[in-house]
Amino acid sequence: MAEQRTKEIGVRKVLGASVLNLVYLLSSGITRLILIAIVIAIPVSWFAVNSWLAGFAYHIHVSWFLFLTASLAALGIAWITVSYESIKAAIVNPIKSLKTE
Repeated sequence: MAEQRTKEIGVRKVLGASVLNLVYLLSSGITRLILIAIVIAIPVSWFAVNSWLAGFAYHIHVSWFLFLTASLAALGIAWITVSYESIKAAIVNPIKSLKTE
């Protein structure tokens, strides 16, 4: 996404956007998508796990903490990845991204 928006990042940087603003710009869309995926995935996975465990004689109760931990881990990994790529794109000299036009 950062590679596709290099010209936009260059223009925003020339107009005075900080690195934090650019990171927020690129990570907000991904965060929304991940939160939507989490909202859809938690009920489906809870139902699937409980249905699968019901067939066992000694089954365990699946805690909400397991889903919370997995959701936070997915969100954290996505933030780290997007932040790294967007910081890398924001540090580049804006002249290089705008010069190709």
